[in-house]
Formats: sequence, C-alpha cells, structure tokens
Amino acid sequence: MDHQSYERDYLGKTRSYIYHHKNDEEDDSADEVEYLESPQQAEKLPRQESMSEWIQRQASSHSVQLAATAVASGLLVAGTIFGVQAVRRQVAVEDLKASIPNIDEGHAVEKLPTYKLRSPFASKEDKEEKRIADLAWRAQEGHYDQDLIDEQLTRTSSFLTPQRLAKLRSSFIIVIGLGGVGSHCTSALLRSGVSRIRIVDFDQVTLSSLNRHAVATLGDVGTPKVQCVRKRLEAVVPWVQWECFNELWRESSADRLLGRWGNGSGPKPDYIVDAIDNIDSKVALLKYCHERGIKVISSMGAGCKSDPARIYVGDISASIEDPLSRTTRRRLKLLGITEGIPVVFSTEKAGPGKASLLPLPDEEFQKGNVNELSVLPDFRARILPVLGTMPASFGLIAANYIIMEITGYPHELIANKNREKTYETILGNLLSLEQRLVQSQGEDIVGLKIPVTNADVGFLVDEVYRGKSVVSGLSTRLALVRWKKPAKGFAVDTRWEGQKSVRLELQVLVLMTREEAAMHEKEILLGEKAVEDMYDEEVLRRVAARTEEQRAFAAQQ
Repeated sequence: MDHQSYERDYLGKTRSYIYHHKNDEEDDSADEVEYLESPQQAEKLPRQESMSEWIQRQASSHSVQLAATAVASGLLVAGTIFGVQAVRRQVAVEDLKASIPNIDEGHAVEKLPTYKLRSPFASKEDKEEKRIADLAWRAQEGHYDQDLIDEQLTRTSSFLTPQRLAKLRSSFIIVIGLGGVGSHCTSALLRSGVSRIRIVDFDQVTLSSLNRHAVATLGDVGTPKVQCVRKRLEAVVPWVQWECFNELWRESSADRLLGRWGNGSGPKPDYIVDAIDNIDSKVALLKYCHERGIKVISSMGAGCKSDPARIYVGDISASIEDPLSRTTRRRLKLLGITEGIPVVFSTEKAGPGKASLLPLPDEEFQKGNVNELSVLPDFRARILPVLGTMPASFGLIAANYIIMEITGYPHELIANKNREKTYETILGNLLSLEQRLVQSQGEDIVGLKIPVTNADVGFLVDEVYRGKSVVSGLSTRLALVRWKKPAKGFAVDTRWEGQKSVRLELQVLVLMTREEAAMHEKEILLGEKAVEDMYDEEVLRRVAARTEEQRAFAAQQ
C-alpha cells in the first residue's frame, strides 16, 4: 500500500485525533490530545455513517414509509378542502356583486351620515374615562385628599352640621332598582355624602329610558344599569365604595343582597330604597324588611303623574290615589302588614285628558297569552307613560327622607290625622244608621255596637270604592250604608249574654254621599223599593263588581 492509499484509508475511518480525558472529575482543562499513529489503530475505532447511507437506511424503514404516506395524504386532503372553500368564496363574492344594483334613477346613492362615523374625539373620551377610573380606584384605596372631600361637601356640612354629616358619611345604603327613581335617588345620596352604597338591578340602559334616567347617556345604551351608574358617578364622587349586583332581586337571594357590607363582616344597611316597579318583587322586599326590622322606604307609582307638588312621604296606610300603592297595600294586608312602611306617593288623581296606561294592540291579544310579551314573568307588558320629571322628583324626595332620617335632622311624615278623622266620622254615621234601623223595629238600642272598625272603613273607602260614591262618583261627604234590606230584618244579635250588636258584614256595605245615603235609607232600607227600582243598570253593575272584588279579597285572607 502506497502512502496516498494509506492516507485515504486512514482518514476515511476516523478523524485525525481524538480526546482522552485523563482527569474529568478534577480539572476539565487537563484534556490532552492523542494523535493516531497507524491505520491499524484507526481500524479499531467505530466507522461513522455518511449522510447518504443514513437517508438510504431511513427510506427502507417500513414505519417511516407509513408516516410519509400519512403526511402526504393529509396534505392532499387539506389542499382539496381549502381549494373547495376558495372556490365557494369566489362564487359567493360573484353572487354578491351581481346582487348589487347599478346606480340609476331607481337606485340612488346617498352620502353616509356623519353621525354613523367614529367621533374624532373618541380616543380623547376613552382616555378621559380611563383617567376617571384610575382616579376612582386610587380614591377608593384611600389615596385621596380629605381636604378635597371636605370642600366638595362643604355646603351639605354647613346645612346639616359636621356631626350630622359624619353620620351620613359612615352610612351604608342599598338601592334596589336603578330606573328613573333609583338612579336619581342614588345620585342625590352620593352627592350628599353617603360613602358606601350597594346597587341592585338586572336591567340594561335602553334608549327610551334616557328621558328619566339620572346619569345615563347614549353611550350607555345596552350596558347594565349598575355599570352605567357607577361609571358616571365615580366621575363625581370617586371616593365612594361600591357593591354592584347585576341581577334581579328575588326573595331567595334576599339574605345575600340585603346582608352586611363586604363579605358579611361589615356593617348592616342603614336604609333600603325600594325603587322596584314589579308588584311581586316589591311586596316580597317590603315584607322581608318589615319582618326583620330593616328600615326601608318604598317608591309608589310615578307613571301617569304630572304634578310634583302633590308628591308626599307618608306611611303606606296614608297613601291614596295611586293604583300601585293600592295593590301593594292589599297584598301586604294579606300578609298581616298594614302600616309602618314609609312610602313616596302622589295624591294626583286621574282625569279626562291625562295620561293612562297604554293598551296593547288587539292583534297581540289574538296571538295568545300577552304575559309572554313581558321581559320577565309577572312584569308588565304594556307601556306606562312617564314624564321624566316625576320619577326624578320621587327619587330625590326618597333620598331627602333618608338623609333626614340618618342624620337626625328634624322632619315628619305627612299627617294621617285627616284621613283618620274621616274614617271616624264615617264609622260614627254608620253606627247611627244601624241604631235607627234597629229602633225602627222596636228594639232597644242602648249599648248597641257594630262589628266594624276604623281600619275596615279605611279599607272600604280607599281600597274597594277608591274614595268615590258608587252612585255619583263624588268624593266628598261620604257615608257607608247597607245596599239591601236584610231578609230577616235588622235584628239584634243576642247569642252572647250582655253583648248587643247587629249582624253586619263588610260585603253588604256600599259607599255613597251623605245625601245619597239618606235617600237610600228612606226608599230602600225603611221603604218598600228594591235597588233595581231606584238605580240604573250602570250603578247596579258597579256595585256588583265592587262587591265581588271585596269577596275575592276577603277569601284570600
């Protein structure tokens, strides 16, 4: 073997040198290089595989062949799918282009209104909202100058005194319902100094609610009311602590929604504001608060009202001329609650030319159950006309009452003495009438009593007959009188010794003016005429309806 052959063979078998680590554990730098000196020594080393040999060996492997086939098939299928989709998109685009009519006399082109374009100030508005949110976060963490708060509340402090304002600042209020009433009430409370508030509402801001909402803007339409109210008022009172519940108030969640601040470790609520317009939820809320001694103020109906001078705060037993209040009183009475709940109500009466609940179109009734038109079960489906100033007035009056209550500022509810005196007068006249009727049959009337109370009179006058004569509709000089003469006469009940009373049920009494009652007594009760001889069909129908309504109510008790 010549020298060149030897060199080729030698280099083909191994590299020209290898490393021997003599002391790997002690010193890596002690490596030495040992050069190979003969082909025989190189032959003892393992021969390295070339790239072409490795490729040839892998290509002959069965598993590699299967993997390659799978990859190729996947690529082929994917390419086919993407190709079909591309063709379909192209066809759809061509169809869409073909459907666009040419611009001619029948298809004019109009310029896009500017209000549909993005505002050039949008980025500035976004930055401003972020700045306000950051400021509120820092303020709620305690990083806000107390002097600034004192300056902002200086007029309130001057009115209430610093001591009373301190009570308001430390109070915790819950507002349930953030429509026209609730949003104005919340705004007024926080601007006056309340520093902890919990708001509860399941609804979103709608375009039609902007006529009465306290803080919502066009940009808030479609957003939750709780989010809207917090965002807008944080720009006014950033230090206020919030708890927001975007959910419907239900009795099953009352303990959580009306519980202590925070996770149950904070203070109890000082006052609850009921700004709910759903009767079932309202009654359940008032019952819950009344039974547990939680202070609550309830807003009655502001819809169809127009005179803010007739809005009052009074006990629920004194609220009149309000359908929502009437229904609420009836439902609460069935639960054993007749008084002890302050309410905001209006004494304004309905009349010709005034707004009323809008009826549903006839076609909606023909479709089936109109209750399905409601957003939620038991919520009204018809539109209630609302003048934006009235819910605002209700909300501000409710907030004012809470501020007076919490701070101890002198104030009083609307006196109910006039109504009580009216009931007493009507009850006295009814007793006198029954005595005359019993005396007409020769009975002794000394010590005679009637099984009717002041509360019964109030129920008949306000709830059943709406404070109006069933005959003429007049609302002055009212009196209760029997509608028909009893078949057995006006006998005294002698079932209990030493007790003299007449058998008299509320269902047989009707409301008239004193003059109408006197004529009715003469012609019907002491005379020989029947009610059908003296009154027309409309009066008879009205009495029958009121009597049936009263029986249905009594059956629920």
